[in-house]
This record gives sequence, C-alpha cells and structure tokens, in this order.
Amino acid sequence: MSATTDHLPLRAVPFRAPTARLALKPVSSSPGRAELDGAWWPHSRDLSHELPALADVLDPLGGRITRIAVNPRYWPIIPPRIFVNGHVVKVGWFTSELDPHKILLLSHTAGRWDLLVIPPETSAPSAARLMAAASANTGPQPTASALMTAEQANDASSSYEANTGRPGRLVAGM
Repeated sequence: MSATTDHLPLRAVPFRAPTARLALKPVSSSPGRAELDGAWWPHSRDLSHELPALADVLDPLGGRITRIAVNPRYWPIIPPRIFVNGHVVKVGWFTSELDPHKILLLSHTAGRWDLLVIPPETSAPSAARLMAAASANTGPQPTASALMTAEQANDASSSYEANTGRPGRLVAGM
C-alpha cells in the first residue's frame, strides 16, 4: 500500500553564517570626530570569514566599503582582499598607526568607521558592556585600548571579589 501526499519533498537549505555582532553609535549632528563609532564582536579570529559579514552589514548603511585596516597583533592571518556584495574590498594592516583593539573601515560615500574589536573569546556580559560603552553617545570617548583595559580590570576585580565573597565594584566610565 502506498500513500500520496500534497507535501513537497524535503530539500537541503544552505547554512547561512551568523550575522555580525555589531553596535553603532546613533548618527550625531555634533561637530568633531569621535574616537569610536561603535564596536564589533567577531565570532572567531578568521578575518577571511569574519570581515565579509561585517562589511555586508555596513555596506548598505552608508555606502560601499572599499578598504579595511587592522592591526595584525591579534589576527593570525590577514587576507589581502575580501569579496563583499559582488565587489572587492582591500584589506591592509598597520602596526604603529592603528590601535590593536580597533578596526578601520573606509567608504567613499560614508567616510570611515572606527570600531572597537572585542576579542571573540570575551564573555557575553563583558562584550555587552564593551559594546554599550563604545556605542554610547555621551561624555568623552575613551580609546579602544582604554576600554579594553578598563574591562579587563573590571573582570579581574570581579573574579577576585567573587572568590573573597565581597561585592563587586563598578569601574568609572563603564
């Protein structure tokens, strides 16, 4: 005995990579350039895989991304170019000119984005605090390295105080 159904046979659907974890500052009309425009929390240290997802999100927001610059300190391999939305984006690196905790994305129409790079191995609570601090539009903006140093100090004091039973402290500016 055979049965017939109106259902179509199952088919394989390609896996879509997770989208970029990104927090951007709201567009501001205030003059002057902020140190950071937001934060990016990649899933891994594989720039060949992570950069297309990031540029794919930023491309439609303010114009085609044409160049990306990173500091090579925390990236084992830096691809010379990536493909985003059908075009080539050149990737470069700078050791002394660029904060090791920052990435720079350039666009002909939108100008540039300076983003704090949150290490992939960062815990979710720490990453949330860093993303909020980097995308906040209030007060003086610390540098990417200053934000990372403050968060590391906060983590160290929280773990120390958790072991001693004392309540945790708040770090100024976070």
